[in-house]
Amino acid sequence: MEKFRQTLKVKKERAILVAAVFRGTDYGDDLAELTALAESAGAVVVDRFQQKIRKINPSTYIGKGKTNQLAGRVKKFEADVVIFDNDLSPGQIRELEEIVEVKVLDRSELILDIFATRAKTRQAKLQVELAQLEYTYPRLTRMWSHLDSVAGAGGATAAGTVGGIGTRGPGEQQLEIDRRLVSKRITELKRELSNIDRRRIREIDGRKGLFKICLVGYTNAGKSTLLNTLTDAGVFVEDRLFATLDTRTRRWTPAKGVEVLLSDTIGFVKNLPHQLVASFRATLEEAVNADLLMHVVDVSNSDALKQIESVNHVLIEIDCGEKPILQVLNKVDVVRNISDLETLQTLYRDAVSISARTRFGLDSLCEAVTAKYKGTELLLRVTSSHSNGKVQSFLRARGRIIKEQYSDNSVLIEAQLGRNQLPGLKRLRPDMIEIVEA
Repeated sequence: MEKFRQTLKVKKERAILVAAVFRGTDYGDDLAELTALAESAGAVVVDRFQQKIRKINPSTYIGKGKTNQLAGRVKKFEADVVIFDNDLSPGQIRELEEIVEVKVLDRSELILDIFATRAKTRQAKLQVELAQLEYTYPRLTRMWSHLDSVAGAGGATAAGTVGGIGTRGPGEQQLEIDRRLVSKRITELKRELSNIDRRRIREIDGRKGLFKICLVGYTNAGKSTLLNTLTDAGVFVEDRLFATLDTRTRRWTPAKGVEVLLSDTIGFVKNLPHQLVASFRATLEEAVNADLLMHVVDVSNSDALKQIESVNHVLIEIDCGEKPILQVLNKVDVVRNISDLETLQTLYRDAVSISARTRFGLDSLCEAVTAKYKGTELLLRVTSSHSNGKVQSFLRARGRIIKEQYSDNSVLIEAQLGRNQLPGLKRLRPDMIEIVEA
């Protein structure tokens, strides 16, 4: 098996894509996304192979007959790799590779490969490596040359001494050495990421008192473009899946007196490998700690509804299912089927339709965010000392003062203020806050 799997990378390789779906299941064109994923990884797609199955074949997933057909197509199109839109077991991969005689990858391996090429920061690289190792550990197949070099046989080399006494001759099985090395590296990565997590938590704790908004959405929905448009963040943008993996946080002022922190996150896809969700949990911590999630949807994509479901599934997985969400219907400038947009607008009546690229609808977005920021309007009577000027400044900046009444030692202010700003006002310790009307 290892003779076909010297690397998991598919850059510039000729790929055949395969998707198997149970009979009676609404299939659609799921290979469209796999095509985009493969091309995003740098592969050249030369053929697409769809197969309906009654049950999963334990040996080859799609059955021996179809596997033989696949082998013929590999030879016909001179393919270097076969990529399945399904998750395969190690045994199925091994059996398929013996028949088609080229490397076989499943969906999770492909996504992990893309993440590996996109990671730029130290944290992202560690997170991707951890996800790859945790995916590989239960299915070690000697695919990495640095593992192959650690031999169990005896001898004078450092590799020969890994197993210690008793490893000369046949020595310890390579698989056990590989497992021990991978397990040790996983422990090291978790320790290093734990240190980074603690620093990130301290950063997030330092933002208490500021309203936090996190952009979430399917990959390539336009989150980074929106962040750049709203804040001049300068985040890398490209029309490809998983263009950015790193979180960026910027200050944003959607209205006078309203300052929020706006963060971007990695994009989601359907069936995102759970190892990636676990490894990127620190990155997704921005979403966990947000006061509001802005769910950016690519309305020009015919599968927008399915993409919304996939994002919601991941949000539930990271315990964000109950967070307040503002749906942002992006890319309205390139919508081909207006009825699809109208359907989404009907389903999500509070959604804001925009184009982050052309800036269409951004005023409406700012208004919607400001309304979420303020919450229900309250009529307050606030009493504070003359020396506590911060109370008056806060109410002038974030609310609307109706009346002020001064006495020798204090000032009584009647003002309208959003419910969400009430905690910030309380932190300034006025003498009294009375809610007159909610």
